[in-house]
Amino acid sequence: MIHPEWRLLSDHMSLTVNIVIIEEHIQTKKCTIIKNSKEERNFITELIKIIKHLNTEQILSKEILEWVIQQFADNTERTWFKHSRNINITKCLKLWWNKEC
Repeated sequence: MIHPEWRLLSDHMSLTVNIVIIEEHIQTKKCTIIKNSKEERNFITELIKIIKHLNTEQILSKEILEWVIQQFADNTERTWFKHSRNINITKCLKLWWNKEC
């Protein structure tokens, strides 16, 4: 904002700048499965079973399709949390993660 009324004896005007700082949540934990671990193998094995047991022959309506998809999502999420673990995100991990991904 320029304030011409704040001009005194000079030709200069005062300038005010407002900087808005928004509070942001920074995630410090991450749920992950270690690559090539026993947990990863178990997760993949269970996920294959979940997919094989999907009943796709009886999908006769949009509602049934949505129900099947929701069941698949719920089972996948439950299996993920069963085999994953929480890790703390540190500055070094963030740098490594961004480099690898």
